[in-house]
Amino acid sequence: MSYPVTSQPQCASSSYQTQLSDWHTGLTDCCNDMPICLCGTFAPLCLACRISDDFGECCCTPYLPGGLHSLRTGMRERYHIQGSVGHDWAALTFCLPCALCQMARELKIRE
Repeated sequence: MSYPVTSQPQCASSSYQTQLSDWHTGLTDCCNDMPICLCGTFAPLCLACRISDDFGECCCTPYLPGGLHSLRTGMRERYHIQGSVGHDWAALTFCLPCALCQMARELKIRE
């Protein structure tokens, strides 16, 4: 004799909470590390390549369309930093040198 299925099996949920943190320094705290500040001000593409290399990506990544955005978003994801893709886009679009300096400082602190 066959028995009809009256309830579907349930998946065991193994969700976990990841504590989100903030950036260790603010977007406008550029002068906290003067060598990074000067590099971000006068040679932002060199700083971007260094960030990419320190993050474990190809140093050409900043030259690709969306490369800097993916680096910043990847950094936020790896280090569980609060934010969104929209915030990353705004920081890199309107405050590029400050955003690069913030990313470089974060990598330096987390090493």
